[in-house]
Amino acid sequence: MGRKNRYAIIVIALLGVTVALSACDYGRMWETPAVRPHEEPILPTEPGIVPIDGGEAVYRAMSVYVLKSPLAKNNAGDIEAGKKLYFTYCAQCHGKNHDGNGTVGQSFQPLPRDLRLSKVQAMSNGRLFKNISYGTPKGRQPPLATTIAVPDRWRIIAYVKSLGVRK
Repeated sequence: MGRKNRYAIIVIALLGVTVALSACDYGRMWETPAVRPHEEPILPTEPGIVPIDGGEAVYRAMSVYVLKSPLAKNNAGDIEAGKKLYFTYCAQCHGKNHDGNGTVGQSFQPLPRDLRLSKVQAMSNGRLFKNISYGTPKGRQPPLATTIAVPDRWRIIAYVKSLGVRK
């Protein structure tokens, strides 16, 4: 078969494919509104939907000494909400008595910390926030920043701090 015949067969095949595609919906793509998205005005965005400042990156970059809770100190509502959140997210590892004896935590090495130890109670709120949010480097505290909302992490801290040192 000569070179010209091969080119002719290829051209005929391509024309056949083009005709076939034109006969189905692919050939009419230029008629769909999705191809011309900028021909209609863009809908306005509600204020506050897209953050322009703050966010998780700011918390991660802040020093534990600068990071402060936005909650009022010893607010009973926040502490009660923190208690509910603790039993939702934390009790499985730290235990219902906050002593590190949760059912899931027993499989960890090192074991979860007793949250009523003086060492834990003496930690700054910023340090606790970072430990909860981004995990602990040499421990088994998982990073929960994508699981627990920022205000809820502060509520959990308020609850844990309200427990005081174990006697």
